[in-house]
Amino acid sequence: MQHLQIGRYRFAWGKGTRPLVMGILNVTPDSFSDGGRFTSLDAALSHAEQMMTDDVDIIDIGGESSRPGAETLSVMEELDRVMPVVFALRDCGKPISVDTCKPEVMREAIEAGADMINDINGFCAPGALRAVKDSDCGLCIMHMLGDPRTMQIAPHYEDVVIEVGDFLVERVQAFGEAGIARDRLCIDPGFGFGKTLEHNLSLLAGLDDIQQRVELPILAGLSRKSMIGKITGKPVEHRLAGGLAAALFAVERGAAIVRVHDVAETVDAIKIWHAASKAMFSTGKSE
Repeated sequence: MQHLQIGRYRFAWGKGTRPLVMGILNVTPDSFSDGGRFTSLDAALSHAEQMMTDDVDIIDIGGESSRPGAETLSVMEELDRVMPVVFALRDCGKPISVDTCKPEVMREAIEAGADMINDINGFCAPGALRAVKDSDCGLCIMHMLGDPRTMQIAPHYEDVVIEVGDFLVERVQAFGEAGIARDRLCIDPGFGFGKTLEHNLSLLAGLDDIQQRVELPILAGLSRKSMIGKITGKPVEHRLAGGLAAALFAVERGAAIVRVHDVAETVDAIKIWHAASKAMFSTGKSE
């Protein structure tokens, strides 16, 4: 059995283990799904408390929107949004992740007690690896084609599964060369970040191929995304059923963590999937 080190917390992952549920806590006024709902500290903490009641495994705090077309925040603006929430939740009993691509924010968050850094830019910014190297926090390396302002303008791949896998392999190698332990790393193929619907579906079907290449736990973030809307025809506020289906398909293909808005429903779905999977293996019907 393998383990993922997320700061003060250590989780088993791999066959037979229950996938983890990462709950999204956006403290932004302009996120595509829940922008503006949790911008006050009281609202953010109330939402975090509800996620903990719902058995969330990790809380992921984001201060900068990464929706298609989003503009970049200054370092100070992002710190002003994120840090009060990190300080308030750092001893809540759950791992605290900070979703950022800025090395300055990474350093401040780690010093404040964050257990994980979740970087949509794959820690490619100058100084990003140095910012996280000497901590024990977990690190999620994501693939994105371009940047949020331009990523959905005619994205193109010859083979999206191979090319995303190549990027993640190269980034993991860079982490190793920097002296960062593999058991701190997980990978995210970046659903919706510079991908068409067809690219996203290919990635979802190919998750196990990427996991076998990189040999690290996969985090899948599909919750409420436009790919679900395109398939179901539902607006963002009515994508729960589609998101649950996508999350369960992702864990069936090997995802160890699912990042979601709807924690309670996803936790229940994962519990049923995990119990049925264990029963299948115990009765020898997995072939």
